[in-house]
Amino acid sequence: MPNYQAVLFDFFGTLTRPVQRGAAHLGTAELLGCHTDTLTEVLDRTYYERATGRLGNAEATLRWVCGQVGVHPSDHAVRAAVASRHRAVRADTRLRADAAPVLTALRQRGLRTGVISDCTHELPAFLPQLAVAPLLDVRVFSVQVGRCKPDPALYLTACRRLGLAPRDCLYVGDGGSQELTGAERAGMTAVRLAAPDLAEHMVFNADRDWRGPTLGTLRDVLDLVDAEVIGVGVG
Repeated sequence: MPNYQAVLFDFFGTLTRPVQRGAAHLGTAELLGCHTDTLTEVLDRTYYERATGRLGNAEATLRWVCGQVGVHPSDHAVRAAVASRHRAVRADTRLRADAAPVLTALRQRGLRTGVISDCTHELPAFLPQLAVAPLLDVRVFSVQVGRCKPDPALYLTACRRLGLAPRDCLYVGDGGSQELTGAERAGMTAVRLAAPDLAEHMVFNADRDWRGPTLGTLRDVLDLVDAEVIGVGVG
């Protein structure tokens, strides 16, 4: 059995509760001068283009989105909309109650921890303000790496920053962006968080054919890690 040295987590839907776009996004659409449903359709359709960061910074990306929507707001309106969207995404982000305790417990066991997330510019900006921030040894964001899951670049970037091989790492995620398949292909062990509340989670390109191990709660990660340590000791 593997003796893990690090546990790496997806962020949205894994360390957080299910995510849906909340009412705060209405303000972003109003500032840009378009209907919310129209903006939402474009945001959904262009998620991976935006999450690679290849469209530029947050302002340039939102201006590109405006072009897709067919509106031409002023520079002032775009800057205001960027700030509005930041607030809206932050409002949608609610950490699971056991996120910080589980990360703390893993570190107490001598394991390294990290997050690998497909995301746009907002998450890297506000994650440092969250309770889990000081409990993460590495933070790998698609918008900064320039690739999205299941591209191996994200997983291997985390390994390189930790100074570990992929086989030393356990990856935990809800299965969005085919992240579990990607983690396995990169050489990690992957497990799916299948919490009941994830039925309400906004997800793109889900790992629907995943047949690997699953966990019912985030706290089950501790049992899995402890079982691996016991198995190594007995062997």
